[in-house]
Amino acid sequence: MSKATYPLKLPTSIKRAAARLAKEDGVSLNQWIATAVAQKVGAVETAAEFFKRRAEGHSLDQLDEILARVPHRAPEPGDELPEGWTPGSGDGR
Repeated sequence: MSKATYPLKLPTSIKRAAARLAKEDGVSLNQWIATAVAQKVGAVETAAEFFKRRAEGHSLDQLDEILARVPHRAPEPGDELPEGWTPGSGDGR
């Protein structure tokens, strides 16, 4: 297996937590971080492939047709947008 070196700078608190977890797992910090990165890559690639398959054969026009059928009514309690929210403002926090 070929290996690449990458200098990594972590916030002290995250490095401390990762070192503690690596020790609990009985592996080196390097091995623990490499495994964590591999898990994240796998999860993101799996999600990307899932959504790609789900989108096959569909178009944004179809999405617009589906959304046009959604009834226009007030949101249910707890589903309201945050106070001061506007489109493009993110989550309103």
